[in-house]
Amino acid sequence: MGMRPAKTILLIEDRPEEARLIREMLHDAGECVFELAHVESMDNAEIYLAGNPVDIVLVDLGLSDSHGLAAVGRVRRAAPRVSIVMLSSVDDEAIAVQAIQEGAQDYLIKSQIEPRELMRSLLNAAERKTIEEALFIEKERAQVTLDCIGDAVICTDTSGRITFLNPVAERMTGWQVREATGRAMGETFHIVDGSTRKTILDPMAKATLQNRAGELPLNCVLIRRDGHEVFIEDSVAPIRDRDGRVAGAVIVFRDVTATRQLEAKLTHSAEHDSLTGLPNRMLLHDRVGQAIALARRQGGQAALLFLDLDGFKEINDTLGHLIGDKVLQSVAKRLQDCVRGPDTVSRQGGDEFIVLLQELRCSEDVAATAGRLLKAVEDIHSIDQNEVCITTSIGVSIYPRDGGNAEALIKSADAAMYHAKKLGKHGYQFFIPEMVHENAERKSIEQDLWLALERKEFVLHYQPQIDLRTRAIVGAEALIRWIHPTRGTVSPAQFIPIAEESGLILPIGAWVLHEACSQAKAWADAGEPARTVAVNISWIQLQSENFLESLFATLETTGLNPGSLELDISESILIKHTARMRSILGTLREKGVKVSVDNFGIGHSSVGSVEMSPFDALKIDRSFVHKVPGNDVDPSRMNAVLDIAQTFNVRIIAEGVESSEDLALLWVHGCDEALGYYFAPPVAAEQLNAMFRSQELLGEGSPFSTAVN
Repeated sequence: MGMRPAKTILLIEDRPEEARLIREMLHDAGECVFELAHVESMDNAEIYLAGNPVDIVLVDLGLSDSHGLAAVGRVRRAAPRVSIVMLSSVDDEAIAVQAIQEGAQDYLIKSQIEPRELMRSLLNAAERKTIEEALFIEKERAQVTLDCIGDAVICTDTSGRITFLNPVAERMTGWQVREATGRAMGETFHIVDGSTRKTILDPMAKATLQNRAGELPLNCVLIRRDGHEVFIEDSVAPIRDRDGRVAGAVIVFRDVTATRQLEAKLTHSAEHDSLTGLPNRMLLHDRVGQAIALARRQGGQAALLFLDLDGFKEINDTLGHLIGDKVLQSVAKRLQDCVRGPDTVSRQGGDEFIVLLQELRCSEDVAATAGRLLKAVEDIHSIDQNEVCITTSIGVSIYPRDGGNAEALIKSADAAMYHAKKLGKHGYQFFIPEMVHENAERKSIEQDLWLALERKEFVLHYQPQIDLRTRAIVGAEALIRWIHPTRGTVSPAQFIPIAEESGLILPIGAWVLHEACSQAKAWADAGEPARTVAVNISWIQLQSENFLESLFATLETTGLNPGSLELDISESILIKHTARMRSILGTLREKGVKVSVDNFGIGHSSVGSVEMSPFDALKIDRSFVHKVPGNDVDPSRMNAVLDIAQTFNVRIIAEGVESSEDLALLWVHGCDEALGYYFAPPVAAEQLNAMFRSQELLGEGSPFSTAVN
């Protein structure tokens, strides 16, 4: 199958002789680059053009059925993109010129046509057609590209008037291209600085004037036709002609509002606490630096108040973390209401807050603010039908007296806060240098506690518990001792509060339970008289989710009968957590584990609270029986406790018996059991084993028998 010639010509000529001459001229040219088709009328031409591809139409302007411009018009309608070369008489030359102005490619005077000239005209027409098609494709490609890209595009001429907007630019500016064309750039593209709100000069004019590309300044805002504002980023470049001269400018820009909002949100998130919205640790350090710089310039002061909520963990444990979070939000708002505009309230994490006070006049101002903060926090917080009571402890440091930078001031305020907690909580303390050593010591003990279990530095001592009727050892209370390699023996009063604050009381408490149960099982296997071992349990252990599971696993592992274990629980826990305790104590009783209330009588327990909680024994404080200067034993208090015990059929165990007088008082009041230094101090298990064997606490002539006979 032969190849189609490069170009097809349709000759529209109603004179056969003229048509023959054209055909011969093409043949005489000697180049077979055209294929010639011939029709004799415009009517036939329209039919042919409708069904056949044609590159060039060679039309006689003197056709009988269509003369002059009418012929050209009919060809254009039949084949809009075909190239037209006209055959004209001398008389019709003016018409031919007019037709070229309206889109025809060329014309030839029939009386002057030569083969070479005919070929040249047809080749030029064909080439122009090819160029026009290529230009159309490029223009269409450019137009489609501009219409489809996500960026807005605006073009201007050398005078700064708009020549083009793509659809994105129309949407972003609010101007249609037909409305904007010919207008000055500033009318449709109004941009201002997002911070100063000052108008930004036409960037297109600058690019045109300087003949170089550029960009809009940062923080640029485009004000739409309807007044809506968007942040934009852009690039601007001049448009040059073939000689390199500036012929206009183009700006390409995009809406970056969402990006800016995300950046602002990320910046805010990086600098603010997600729960309360307060500045976080990072932003606080920056604010403290600014406050110090201001105080240094003005010769003034600044203060940091470090707040730690008292007992917040119990709120989380009893009411849940959702309520706890709302309490933190409530506290945050109240703290903000207590300070001035220049001051900063920051959440450091957990239940810790820091308040930065700037431009101080005197320390009395700080004390007044601390007092307001204490009052604001302690007022009842109404959270989801719960009335939540909480207090805070505050430590105060002053610049420049207590530190020259944020880190030093926070460290000093932290030390003062711990001193306030040590003094009874719900108060404030100004930093003094001696607190540094105290705080460092506390942190050092906490660090050493982490290693104490691993290094096996803990031991248990046991204080025998005596039945006052049978004079027999019926149990022992397990008491933890910490033998530190360099500190020596560390008092439980010193390290237990730190263990509770740090959460280390959980692994330490688990170790104590396992060790005490193992020892009690050994006594039971050896037939020793100690029937029970008592272990102190903190509220932190009780509220742990797996406390009961871990306890029963320990009993199973050690093989100890649950009835041989007695848990000592502080009276304060009974008062604060009645509902939680009833559930736990009910489960313990079902499993046979005994429970005693420790330090009973020094709090505010009621008969009702005892009745609602299943206990086996009440341990009365030493203040009930031991006379010391300023403390006369009140028999009515002892009788009240005994009445409660008899009402609910629970044992009364007296602690802190130190003299025969103490013992005699207990005997008179019918107390069931006792323990104290009068009988024996806490001793190692081996020493208590020796006491079992020698019966030194039990026989005639012993201190015990002397006191009660």
